[in-house]
This record gives sequence, C-alpha cells and structure tokens, in this order.
Amino acid sequence: MNKKKQGCLRDYIRSIPDFPKKGIVFYDITTLINHPWALRKSISDLTKVYKGVKIDKVVAVEARGFVFGGALAYKLGAGLVLVRKKGKLPFKTVSASYSLEYGVNELEMHADAVNKGENILIVDDLLATGGTIEAVIRLLDKFKAKIKGIACVIELPDLKGREKLKKYPVTSLVKIEGA
Repeated sequence: MNKKKQGCLRDYIRSIPDFPKKGIVFYDITTLINHPWALRKSISDLTKVYKGVKIDKVVAVEARGFVFGGALAYKLGAGLVLVRKKGKLPFKTVSASYSLEYGVNELEMHADAVNKGENILIVDDLLATGGTIEAVIRLLDKFKAKIKGIACVIELPDLKGREKLKKYPVTSLVKIEGA
C-alpha cells in the first residue's frame, strides 16, 4: 500500500477473515484513513456527489462513520449528528433496533439533534445488509426529516443492502463482490 498505488481505494482496505466471528470477513477502513491520499480522495469523491444538494445535517453512524461524517459536514457546510449504540449519549435520546449479519443492536441519537423537515445525508463506512441504515432512517422518520442521500465508503452488493434502501440515492466508493 504505497503511494504508487494511489488510483484504487480498494487497495487501502484491509480484509480480516473470521471477525467479529467465524465466517464473517471484516473490511477495515482504518488502513484507508491512515493514508493521507486515500482519506482525502474518499472525502473529495463523496463531497463531489453531494456538493449541489441542500444538506442541513450529516447523520454519521458510530464509529467509523464519524470520520467521514465530520469531514463531509465541514465540506458541505452542514451540522453533524452522531448516531451511537445504546447508552453512549448523555442527553435524552430516541432509539431504533436493527439486525446485523451477526446479531442485534440498538442505535440512539439525541432527541433534539434534528429539526422537523431538515435535509439529511446519512454517512457510514460500510453498507452490507442495510439494517443499520434502516434503523437510522427509522430514527429520522420520527422527525419527518428529508433524507437526501446515503453515503458509504464500502458496499457489499451481494448482501443486497441497497435493495432495502432503494427509496433513497445511495453512493458507495468501493464495491466488494463475493463478500
């Protein structure tokens, strides 16, 4: 992963078999964000897609989504909303549960983080089954927010998450087939 391979973001994503449990391949973006060119390219490419779209808030999903969400909010002149696992936020929250490829979890966001009718961009590092982002959408529906797009660095098309989200424009930078 040296600078001569700058043309392909996929080269900066580490695959870790059998994590978090046997049979799952974990796609690690820490190796991507560790390389200045790959991080800049990711943020630049996502910014280009949403530059002309009115975005009031970027809603970023814990934890790796925070890296991209913060940078995109800054670039788009939007606010940033953090969606976290249950029990991590200190103020009154709203919550939604979801299923992962390997279990069930619950997400929360502050009850005052989004105003009715705001234009939202949802950001996460990975789109797999779509369950996490579906839960975020359910949270945002409580505020009658307008979801203008969903942005992910990695997409695993074989897991058909995009199909669950077909009501919304979805952008992914790297598609990994056969995952």
